[in-house]
Amino acid sequence: MAHHPNQSNHRFESVDKCASIGREKHTVVADMDGTLLRGRSSFPYFALVAFEVGGILRLLFLLLASPIAGVLYYFVSESAGIQVLIFATLAGMKVADIESVARAVLPKFYSTDLHPESWRVFSSCGRRCVLTANPRIMVEAFLKEYLGADKVIGTEISTYKGRATGFVLRTGVLVGRNKATALRETFGDASPEIGLGDRRTDFPFMSLCQESYMVPPKPEVDPVSRDKLPKPIVFHDGRLVQKPTPLMALLTILWIPVGFLLACLRIAAGALLPMPLVYYAFWALGVRVTVKGTPPPPAQKSLGQTGVLFICSHRSLLDPIFLSTALGRPIAAVTYSVSRLSEFLSPIKTVRLTRDRATDAAMIKKLLEEGDLVICPEGTTCREPFLLRFSALFAELTDQIVPVAMANRMSMFHGTTARGWKGMDPFYFFMNPSPAYEVTFLSKLPHELTCSAGKSSHEVANYIQRVIAASLSYECTSFTRKDKYRALAGNDGTVAEKPKLKRNQVMGC
Repeated sequence: MAHHPNQSNHRFESVDKCASIGREKHTVVADMDGTLLRGRSSFPYFALVAFEVGGILRLLFLLLASPIAGVLYYFVSESAGIQVLIFATLAGMKVADIESVARAVLPKFYSTDLHPESWRVFSSCGRRCVLTANPRIMVEAFLKEYLGADKVIGTEISTYKGRATGFVLRTGVLVGRNKATALRETFGDASPEIGLGDRRTDFPFMSLCQESYMVPPKPEVDPVSRDKLPKPIVFHDGRLVQKPTPLMALLTILWIPVGFLLACLRIAAGALLPMPLVYYAFWALGVRVTVKGTPPPPAQKSLGQTGVLFICSHRSLLDPIFLSTALGRPIAAVTYSVSRLSEFLSPIKTVRLTRDRATDAAMIKKLLEEGDLVICPEGTTCREPFLLRFSALFAELTDQIVPVAMANRMSMFHGTTARGWKGMDPFYFFMNPSPAYEVTFLSKLPHELTCSAGKSSHEVANYIQRVIAASLSYECTSFTRKDKYRALAGNDGTVAEKPKLKRNQVMGC
C-alpha cells in the first residue's frame, strides 16, 4: 500500500475541510465512536446490550466494571479498557441474543448521535468502510443497513457453543496498528482516498489513506436530524427510553425496585377502583391523562341504538384502558396476542380475535349490539411518529365510527416489546416516574364517508388513518404487523397455534 509523505507528520485537517463533491468513485474509511458518531464513549451501547439481554444484574455488573475499564483505558491501553467492557457485557450471552439487540435496539440510539460533518463525507463516497474497536457483532447491522457501509471491520469476539466467552480473538481489539493491519489486509496495495478518525490511535490507519481528516473531540454540533437520516427508523425494540450513560444506568438500577412497587400500586388502582374514579387515582399516583375533544354519549339500548366503534391509533396495550379512563366508563376491547397476565389484570372486558374473518366479524357485531367497543386496526404498536396500515374489516361492520388519536409519553421505560414477554408491558409503562397519555376524540365519521354510502372498506380505513395521523402530526405508512415483527423479532408476529390470517385482516390490540 502506498505511503503518503504529506500525511506522515499526522497534522490532519479538520473534517469540515474535506470536499464531498465528486466522491462517487472514492473509498472512505472511517472510525465509529467520535467520528461517525459524535459521542466518543461506547459505554451506553454496551449498557443497552447488558440490560436488554442480561437484565438489571448484568447492567449493574457492567457499571461496577466500568471504573476498572476507565483506569486501564487511560493508564494501560485503549485495548485493555475495551476488553473489560466486552467481558463484563458479553460473557455467557447467546450470540443470537446479541445479534437480536444489535438489529432491533441499537440502531435507534446510534442514529440519534450521527455526526453531520462525518456523515456528509461518508455518504458522498461510493465505497464505504468502517474500522472500529467495537465488537463487529454489535455494530454491523446498523452500519450496513442504515448507513450503507460496504465493509465493517471490528473486534471479533470469541464464542463457544453459541455463546460469547467474553474474550476476543487473537487478532485483539481493533485499535492502533491493528486497524492499519486490517486496512492493509482489506485493500491490499490500493490506497483508500479518504480516512476519517478522531484520536491518536487512529493515526496509523489514517496515514495509509490518500487524504485524512480529524473529527474534533466533543464537537459543538447537533446530530443529523431525523428527517435527514439516510433511512428512517420506524421500528425499534428494547425497554430503555434514554441512552444509558453511566449516571443514567445508575439511576435506572436504583429506580427499578421503587418503580416496580409504584407500578403495582398504579395497576391495582386501575383494576380495582370504579372506572369513574380511575382518572383521579391516576393523577394522584403521578399518571397524567389529558383528554381532548368531545366523546359521544353512551348508546341507549332502550332506543335500539348500537354501540359506537372507537378506532384508536396503537401506542401500547393500555390504549383501551386509557380510553375508558377518559370516558369514565369501561369500554370492551378486541385484542390479539395479549398475555394472559394482562388479560387477568385488565379492568375492562377483552375479547380475543380468532383470526377467522367471518367469526371475528360476527363477534364484533355482537359486541357492538351490547355497547361501545374499541379496536386498534394497526394490529400492533409503533413507537415512532408513524401510523401503520389500518385493517379494513371494522369499516364493514358499522357506520358509527369515532376516530381517537392516542399518544403517550415515557421518560425511562418503553411499555411495549416485540422480543420480550408482553406480560411485563403494563408494568414497564407504569414504572416510569410520571407516564402520560393524551386521548383526543375526533369527529364522528360522516355518513357520506361510510361503507353504507358506497365507500369501500379500504377507503374508509385509509381515510381514518389519515385523519388520526393529521391530528398527531404523524406520517401514514403501509407497514403492517408482519413487517414490524420481521424487522425486530425475525418472525411474522403470529401466534403459532392459530391459523395464519390474510395480510389485510390483521387487527387488534
